[in-house]
Amino acid sequence: MPTYGFTHLWTQGDAMTRVVALLLIAMSIVSWSVILLKAIELGRIHSRAKRGQTRFWDEGGSHDGLDALGRPGTPFFDLASAGQVAMTSLEAGADRHLGRIAIDEWLLRSLRTSVDDTARRLQRGLGLLASIGSTAPFVGLLGTVWGIYHALLSLGANGDASIGRVAGPVGEALIMTALGLCVAIPAVLGYNALARLSRGIVAQLNRFASGLHMLLLTGCVPQAPVNVKERV
Repeated sequence: MPTYGFTHLWTQGDAMTRVVALLLIAMSIVSWSVILLKAIELGRIHSRAKRGQTRFWDEGGSHDGLDALGRPGTPFFDLASAGQVAMTSLEAGADRHLGRIAIDEWLLRSLRTSVDDTARRLQRGLGLLASIGSTAPFVGLLGTVWGIYHALLSLGANGDASIGRVAGPVGEALIMTALGLCVAIPAVLGYNALARLSRGIVAQLNRFASGLHMLLLTGCVPQAPVNVKERV
């Protein structure tokens, strides 16, 4: 009596069975890599955000306060830099732009663009997780259907269709469905957790942009910037 399992399925399976198994393993490696890398990235941003913003406001938005937000390429640093660059460029061409564009609108547009760009960067990789989470069960099901088909053909050729001979190969083929679920479940859970963390960071960016807007226009440091997502 043969011992059924993944090893037996691999050695006795055909090319289609092995391709499906390798595809599921590859999808699992990719999804876990994305989950770990994005968790580290978003975790660092989230942990540094509050501390950096507090020092930035304490420094009154000075150069030292800007350094506390991180380095170029990090969300809050890029947002503060975008606001300062917008004001500098507008002041440099004040004579040409006078009466053509409101300072408030110019600054809002620059801050909104920076927040939108950061939101898109934070979403990178999450679409891949969503795709893996939605397709992995069907890839596993494909392997199961093909395995059952292959097993039934083999049993029919041998002329023995007793329950003892059918249960083993069919049960073995179901391993593919289980493998597909093992790939899909972490991908879906990881996507939901990372998407929630990403939305939280974007919400912080919007609150920070609101306070930054007030600081750059009036020179007054806001005590508790409010969230005006509809404006920024």
